[in-house]
Order: sequence, then C-alpha cells, then structure tokens
Amino acid sequence: MSKLIINAGNKKSRINKEIYGHFSEHLGRCIYEGLYVGENSKIPNKNGMRTDVVNALKEMKLPMLRWPGGCFADEYHWRDGIGPKETRKKMINTHWGGVLEDNSFGTHEFLELCDQIGCQPYINGNLGSGTVQEMSEWIEYMTFDGVSPMADLRAKNGRKEPWKIKFFGVGNENWGCGGNMTPEYYANEYRRYQTYCRNYGDNRLFKIACGPNEGNYEWCDTVMRMASPYMDALSLHYYTIEKNWEDKGSATVFDEKGWYITLKKALHMEELVTRHSKIMDKYDPDKRVALAVDEWGCWFNVEPGTNPGFLYQQNTMRDALVAGINLNIFNKHSDRVRIANIAQLINVLQSVILTEGDKMLLTPTYHVFNMYKCHQDATLVDSYIDTEEVGPEEAKVPNLSESASVDPDGRLHITLNNLSVSQSYNINSILVDRKVNGVKAEILTNKMDAYNTFENPDKVHTEEFTEFKLTEGGLDFVIPPCSIIHFEID
Repeated sequence: MSKLIINAGNKKSRINKEIYGHFSEHLGRCIYEGLYVGENSKIPNKNGMRTDVVNALKEMKLPMLRWPGGCFADEYHWRDGIGPKETRKKMINTHWGGVLEDNSFGTHEFLELCDQIGCQPYINGNLGSGTVQEMSEWIEYMTFDGVSPMADLRAKNGRKEPWKIKFFGVGNENWGCGGNMTPEYYANEYRRYQTYCRNYGDNRLFKIACGPNEGNYEWCDTVMRMASPYMDALSLHYYTIEKNWEDKGSATVFDEKGWYITLKKALHMEELVTRHSKIMDKYDPDKRVALAVDEWGCWFNVEPGTNPGFLYQQNTMRDALVAGINLNIFNKHSDRVRIANIAQLINVLQSVILTEGDKMLLTPTYHVFNMYKCHQDATLVDSYIDTEEVGPEEAKVPNLSESASVDPDGRLHITLNNLSVSQSYNINSILVDRKVNGVKAEILTNKMDAYNTFENPDKVHTEEFTEFKLTEGGLDFVIPPCSIIHFEID
C-alpha cells in the first residue's frame, strides 16, 4: 500500500491562476474556425466568437490567453489587424501552412474574445522583425487614456476606453524563429525595447522576456545576468515528443513503450524547471522574476491527410497524463513558476477543444484542466507519496504523481495521477493538521489510447469517484491504472 501524506498546515507558495493559461496562435485552425468564425457565420457566435467554445472555456475557468504567437508574433504587425476589415492587409502565413491571413482577427477581436471568456490577455510583441516604435505604439494604442495619436486611432476604430493589459511578451523564441539571436544580443535588444513599453495611467505591464529553449542554460544565465532588473518574467519552452523532431510519433497509435517514453519526457520538465530556477536564484534570490513556461505540451505528427503546417493532432489519455504531470510540477514549483501556457487552445497540438464545422468536442486534456481549476489562486501545501518505478528499462517512470492545495474557502484539493498502464494501487492517505467534514471526488480514466471523436465525443469524460473510505487519519482508496483523480475535502 502506498502512503500519501498531506500536511495541510504546512502552507507554501500561492499557485497563481496564470499557471493554467493557454496559447492561441495564428496557426492552422486555432483562431479561424476554432475561436473565430465571423459575425456572419451560421455557427452560433457573439461578435464572431464561437458561443460553444467561449462557454466551454468559461466553464474551464481559462485564466489567461497568449496571442498572436509563437513564431507568428515576431512577424506580426499590429496595424494590419485594425480598422475596417475590408481594408485590412492580406498576407501569406509563411510560418504555418502558407495560407492566406486576412487579419480579420486582430487586436480588437482578441480583446473582445478575452472579455467574453473573462480571462487575462497575454500579448506577445514583435521584437524579431518589428521596431521599437511599433511595439511602443501598440501599447499606447491599447492602454493610453487621454489625447494622443494612438488613443485617437483606437477611438476612430470604435473603442474610446482603453483596455487593461498586464502581461506583455517582448519577443518570442528569439534564439530561433524570432531572429536567431545570441543571448547577449537579445538581452541588449530586450533592454532597449522594454524601455519604451510604457505604463500609462494605472495600467502596469508585467514584462516577459524571451528565455531558454529546453535545456539552454547558457541563454538563461546570460539573459538573467544582463537584463533581469528590467523584466518581470523569463519564458521557458519545452515540448513533449515521443520520438524525435523528424518523426515525433503518432498521437493515437502507440504501444506501452511509447506511452512510458512520452511520460518520461514529460517528467523532464521537473529537471528543466529546477535547473533554470537555480540559475535565476543567482541573480534574483528573492524570486521577484517569474519563470513563465509559456509553451509546453505534446507535439506529435499531424493527423493523416491534414495540412502539415496546421499541426492538427488528436488527444488521448496519454495527453491527459502529460497534462496532469506538468500541472503537478508547476504547482510544486509555484514559488518561481507563476505563468504557464499549454500549446495550443483549439485544433493545434495538445488542444483542449477540437472543432469541425459546427461540431465541437472536449478532449481528455480539457477534462484535466477542468479538474485542476480548483488549484487556481490556491495555496500549495506539503505533500508526499510513496512511488515505485514502472515501465520498460529504457523508460522507467515513477508510478504516481501528486500535488495538493488549500483554496481561499479552506477546502483541501488533492490531484493524483497513476502513470501505470495496467496496475492499480492501494493508497493510504494521511491528512496531517486537517479534519475531514466531507469528501467529493472525480476521476478521469480509460484505455491509454482512448480519445473523443465527433461521432463519439463523450468516450473519455470525468465521472464521480466514490470508491474510498474514511479512516481515522485520512482516507483509503484504490487508484485505477491510467487515471487522474481529484479529491475535494471540506
């Protein structure tokens, strides 16, 4: 029997709700067809935003949405996406699929979407191919309340009141698609650009610098050393793939070995966050600068027959476990990780929603985020679980993953993952410094390669979990293989 120990009295860091953020790029069918169908669409919408999608994201309590990229951000020129739609500049999306981008979804539309969902916008500025003036004027356009050329232009385009914009990224992946820069060059450019990212009125920008790709510790060290006083956060990008960048593996066709290899790669996030945090500690021992894991998730080969540049992939219980593993890691490192954005929101990579015409389905990953929303703005508490290694010799992983928090209303939440494909485990949980007045639980479980389709959209879904018993010290239960459980304890 595995022991799960929760010390509810040992309170740690606050779990920022923005850890549960998402990412939407002008890529494939994420924006167009996914989020935005236009005001004249027969698909039910409000000001062009799909009603079914907005309602699902509100239910999930989506706290933050990153836009317009990604690689697209560093070739996006914001003036192309404002004004009358019939006069907006058309362009070819050279990064993603070579399709026409008509810029009908721009600044006003994105901020309208965030308003409908009730989430914070995270806007990524163009440092790679844009100018300091362009970035500065975009911020003025969105946030300045008064008489100025940009505020006047905003009013001319139908919005007199400024928006509140907090999260602003100064460039994206500038070590790669954002300019192939050296860390020294980017750090100097960041210092220059951010100088002109002004705070207007009571709007206060939270400036996010481009951080490392995966294990590029030199980039992290250099940018922190040269620019950390001028930033509020440093980004980190890491994708979980089964095989390699040339052949990433199938999203739906895999064996047990492929399952365990993928989960082992997901668990590598723990090492990345730990090592980058230690570097950040050298220059920022008070942890003022957040680590923003603003691109993460599974990246597999596209579904057969779809545009390779659209990055459309299905979503199985394997993706659900990858999401649960990562969210538990972020919770446990919430003293430094205070922003995270899974890639991407709809129809691209590890999506929470897939659409096809007027049809919509919720993926297993959606259900994980819906279960884990209990941790948003809660307080991390100390937790420990006995684990053993499972899987083949070359891909052994701990069998269990957990995190726990106390929400603002005093309820204790425990999220627990069973990474084993075939083995269930008896769990004896001990709750320290906590009386139990009531327990509710929900579970997500199925076969490792199970996924939802438009013909069977509810194959993988959460259900009430009642197979537990209260004990003098806590509760005992059996966690099934390939499952995620959330306990709520009053």
